[in-house]
Amino acid sequence: KLPLTVEEILNFGESNRELFIKSSTYSIIPITVTEMGLTISWIFSSDPKSISFSVVYQESEDTPLDQCKVLIPMTRCNSHKETIRGQVKVRNSGIYTLIFDNTFSRFISKRVFYHLAVERPVIYDGSDFP
Repeated sequence: KLPLTVEEILNFGESNRELFIKSSTYSIIPITVTEMGLTISWIFSSDPKSISFSVVYQESEDTPLDQCKVLIPMTRCNSHKETIRGQVKVRNSGIYTLIFDNTFSRFISKRVFYHLAVERPVIYDGSDFP
């Protein structure tokens, strides 16, 4: 578990991070978001072989897991062959959790190289209008 805030992601820079996920386990990256309208985006690849990926939304830490909303269902990704990109729009404050799941692999541990980014919406205020 690697809890992050929007500010921490904004300070990521362009560097990639690495997760080591043992066989038959999973890793989660919960991102706590307090402002609406943001876009959380990710890019990842895995080595060796594929990894499963999912995104869930939790209103608060007290929300039971069975009441979490699945934003992206668990999907097996061929991220060892191609880079996986995706994004989710923040509609509500809460915890957006990225899940990298290797529970299907009985013997092979994986390394996941990932990069996260957060974009704030551009709000046009008309100030450049004559």
